Amino acid sequence: MTTKLFTFATASAIACALTISPAWANPEGGYGGHSGGSYEKGRHGMGAAMMEMMMHGGAGHLIRHLLKHEKDIGLSAEQVTKLKGLQLNLDKNRIKMEADIQIAEREVKALNDDEKADIGAIEAKLKQSADVQIGLRVLSIKTRREALALLTPEQRAKEQAEHEKMMQQHKGAGQAAPHGKNPHGANPHGEAKPQ
Repeated sequence: MTTKLFTFATASAIACALTISPAWANPEGGYGGHSGGSYEKGRHGMGAAMMEMMMHGGAGHLIRHLLKHEKDIGLSAEQVTKLKGLQLNLDKNRIKMEADIQIAEREVKALNDDEKADIGAIEAKLKQSADVQIGLRVLSIKTRREALALLTPEQRAKEQAEHEKMMQQHKGAGQAAPHGKNPHGANPHGEAKPQ
């Protein structure tokens, strides 16, 4: 009985947290306080905070940074091509996985709204959503590692120097901006230009 009560309480808490405001990262930089795309723009909550944290350290952010600064870092044409391939693969998989998460979350909400719905069905749907979220994070980690593996030690040092320089510029400009305003425009990290 205690196990069933604990499972019900846990499932209910997760369902409430996830149905309040599920927000997922926009591959174009529309997560958290940054804007650039229309996907779930302006949503806030636990999901947005988690995705912002993941994306700032994630593969999409890194690849956009590398492609934006390809000349400064000294990337070869072959490296740029491989990075664009990684970016496309990441974007395609992220779009599919985020859609699967949103569908599962809507199904959780529908089940949760039905007082006669079986707790087992709700728990299964929550696990389905969690599994896809884990898969999305693992995909980001693997892609980030693949992108970094393409760089020489010298290029890694240049990338880190460019990143530090950009962070210092953001930090300095952010101090002068009013709360809630993005001093860098729509997307402070820019977008890689498709070729």
